[in-house]
Amino acid sequence: MPVSDCELTQMFEHVLKLSKVDATQSVAVLKSHYSNARTVRAAMDAAQRLGAKVYAVELPSFNHPKAMGNDMTAYCGDTALTGNIAAQRALEAADLIVDTMMLLHSPEQEQILKTGTRILLAVEPPEVLARMLPTVADKERVLAAEQVLKAARSIQVKSRAGSDFRAQLGQYPSVTEYGFADEPGRWDHWPSGFLFSWPNEETAEGTLVIDVGDIVLPFKTYSREQITLEIDKGFITGIHGGFEAEYLREYLKYFNDPEVYGISHIGWGLQPRAQWTAMGLHEKNDGMCMDARAFYGNFLFSTGPNTEVGGTRKTPCHLDIPLRRCDIYLDDQAVVLAGEVVAPEASKA
Repeated sequence: MPVSDCELTQMFEHVLKLSKVDATQSVAVLKSHYSNARTVRAAMDAAQRLGAKVYAVELPSFNHPKAMGNDMTAYCGDTALTGNIAAQRALEAADLIVDTMMLLHSPEQEQILKTGTRILLAVEPPEVLARMLPTVADKERVLAAEQVLKAARSIQVKSRAGSDFRAQLGQYPSVTEYGFADEPGRWDHWPSGFLFSWPNEETAEGTLVIDVGDIVLPFKTYSREQITLEIDKGFITGIHGGFEAEYLREYLKYFNDPEVYGISHIGWGLQPRAQWTAMGLHEKNDGMCMDARAFYGNFLFSTGPNTEVGGTRKTPCHLDIPLRRCDIYLDDQAVVLAGEVVAPEASKA
């Protein structure tokens, strides 16, 4: 249901407080012509109400000739900030950036974070922001799971649909998303609520089955038939099924880059207010569909780049694919069984 401008500003005050914004802080709002104007206005008003020094950085839109569609996750790498050193320095001067245009998977974002500047991405519709307004409990839930993930040296995923996937862990760090940016150099996304890491190079292997009802992003579609992915030495080596498998094969082939087939981050959803069904109630250009990435107990795996954690796989194509009803084991410990989170114990509140 519609969110009023007053409520949206109040929500931003809440999230900016969680992100440690006060009168000692400077806040930059990064925007472009396609940014949600209400979101931009609410972010600036909320930061001012908290006493922060606020300014806006507006960049022209950017379109790579190889990009398809309007979803900002469908092409990774170059952004409107690429090569614009003056704008980058203006952003680095802020304590916190509210990103309403999407810098994710860009080297410029990583450089900004290294200066200690925090970044909070907010590109979902106001109604989605309201339903998944972050809480301290969200952070506690995700950080409890992170302790288990950080200690693990292997992951195994199975499902009744036929998934049987395994990989070694430890080469790359774990990453958490809980909806606010409260530490120097932290990037987060409101809304969110999940965690992930990356397989050790060349260790991901087995089979992942995208079952009927599972979601493929950035296509923003519910699968109507099974798609079977064969994985060997960290890369997808086969895509089997009917029309939807053919569509996926052709999409990946379009990029003419063998690295698009690499298995990227893997993890699970921990946001009880995110809903598997929500995507069906929105148009495809309504945000990034964070419900799909964060709903409680999904197994989220991705393909493509891993440069944000020091890997060498720089490729423009990135898929996020949340699977339902999976069993996830870290070493010998079950963390999710049939899509229900079982460890570590943490409240859904």
